[in-house]
Amino acid sequence: MNKDIKIKLKNSITISNNSPLSVIAGPCVIESKKQTFDLAKKLKDICSKAKINFVFKASYDKANRSSINSYRGPGIDEGLDILAEIKKELKVPVLTDVHCCCDVKKVAQVVDIIQIPAFLCRQTDLVVECAKSGLPVNVKKGQFLAPEDMIQVVNKMKGFTNNISLTERGTSFGYRNLVVDYRAIEIMKQFRYPVIFDATHSVQRPGGLGFASGGDRQYVLPLAKAACAVGVAALFVEVHQNPEKALSDGANSVDLNMFKNMLNKVIKIDEIVKRIK
Repeated sequence: MNKDIKIKLKNSITISNNSPLSVIAGPCVIESKKQTFDLAKKLKDICSKAKINFVFKASYDKANRSSINSYRGPGIDEGLDILAEIKKELKVPVLTDVHCCCDVKKVAQVVDIIQIPAFLCRQTDLVVECAKSGLPVNVKKGQFLAPEDMIQVVNKMKGFTNNISLTERGTSFGYRNLVVDYRAIEIMKQFRYPVIFDATHSVQRPGGLGFASGGDRQYVLPLAKAACAVGVAALFVEVHQNPEKALSDGANSVDLNMFKNMLNKVIKIDEIVKRIK
């Protein structure tokens, strides 16, 4: 039997299905340098006290928005400058997503993990370009895909990299609703790559507000607990100091207190599950 793949980052962080739980957390989008830097510091402190591996995430551009008037971010140059400073000053690995092949080389000079958004997971040119970057690549499973289909995404990348992780973030169910089938986590784990659970996008209601996406953040904790009970390499969580005023994905983001409470609970579950295995 082939061994599970391990992604090794700086600061001795290992992300794998059998390693202690990691967390990828941060705002949906960079709103300002101060807001993003302050949030990153607080998240690092919470994760340090909880003794959990932490990767900071934030987007410099959100190309997939409900409305033409929605805030997208500061753009690639200013956004990468902010992420680079957070990485340097706080000494934490960082993740961001890319939407265009032309962004990949510039992004790869700054971040530790490149992410492919769910809606773009079948875009072959983008998938291959990210794989060629030399960095670990996290691919979010499309809301429209069966988990078995993600092996084709993996096959597009394997010729260039083995540093791949796959993220479950819910599946479209009717209009403006997502459901999580926890079999998807087990199915994708069979590919031997780290599987991550996106606890906040899984409670999103795409386009639910008409002009923007809605969400049910009260279900973030129970879904995260269930994912850890199945066994995952990491949790992906969107966090904001004041979710009600977030410029993107506020309805499914959690605040710092909820994030801290969630970590305290899921770490215990993760320890029990992985000790049993």
